[in-house]
Amino acid sequence: MTEKFSRFLADAGWGDARIIPLAGDASFRRYFRVERGIGAQGQSAMLMDAPPPHEDPKPFLHVARYLTQQGLRAPSILADDTQQGLVLLEDFGDERMREAVDGPKSHLETKIYRAAIDALVALHNAPSADVDPYDKAVYHREADLFVEWYCPAHNLEIDTAGYTTAWDAVLDPMIAEKAPAVTVLRDYHAENIMLLDDGTQGLLDFQDALVGDPAYDLVSLLQDARRDVSPALEQQMLQYYAEKAAPEFDLDRHYHILGAQRNAKIVGIFVRLWKRDGKPRYPLMIPRVWEALERDLKHPALAPMAEWFDKNIPQNFRDPSRQLGGVFDL
Repeated sequence: MTEKFSRFLADAGWGDARIIPLAGDASFRRYFRVERGIGAQGQSAMLMDAPPPHEDPKPFLHVARYLTQQGLRAPSILADDTQQGLVLLEDFGDERMREAVDGPKSHLETKIYRAAIDALVALHNAPSADVDPYDKAVYHREADLFVEWYCPAHNLEIDTAGYTTAWDAVLDPMIAEKAPAVTVLRDYHAENIMLLDDGTQGLLDFQDALVGDPAYDLVSLLQDARRDVSPALEQQMLQYYAEKAAPEFDLDRHYHILGAQRNAKIVGIFVRLWKRDGKPRYPLMIPRVWEALERDLKHPALAPMAEWFDKNIPQNFRDPSRQLGGVFDL
């Protein structure tokens, strides 16, 4: 490994550790497991390499410490060097929620999702983090990824101004309702939740947190781009959240509006990862995202957006079963 890793680990007291690369994902960040000792006496930690200028570990450190202060399970920070983009973290192990509920713990799916909802309720009851707001400008910027990447990738001529107008018509009434401002982790889904040995759930990938609508992380979890969540489980967990949190706003409306916004964003991001970054696995997940988007568009609050999609996106591009093959030339 590089000299900078060796120096950093030595300064942190882990100079004798073995460094094991782990699979990457959609960012410039890289992760390594570092191990020292053997057997019952062995120890392990995680090394994050978030190289400047592409990455900045300071937001991760800031939100990790905030979550820990609220009693939630973010990884402990063992050492950091923000100038080099290096952080040594508590090792949460290898049991991700996704693989657990799709495999050996499938019989515990409801219990595991309830625990994830419980964590959101606790987060929403806590004072919000000192981070930027998830405001209308951010909603627009994210939703625009659909028209900036998906539509050009398929040579679709669209009414871009009408897209913005339709989102205004949908977002303005939701924002005017003034749901409580809570910390939104933004990527709260089954691949970012770890099942820990003590029975708790550990949180990952929260460095982009903002203060926004309570419904957003519910969408992230229950309209998961990377895992099929049954409509029955989705509705059961929404009802469970409503019972625990007793929201004083129209949760169903906010949920579907932010579902459509997030899913439009993700479709754009996945195409960008494919076309710009050469990562062909991401279009394989678009059918799942598109199917969720279509369900959200059926909500009455999404009528302006549904009308825009009907006028601008041909039906053959809206059939999840055809998203692969003729629509995506992989």
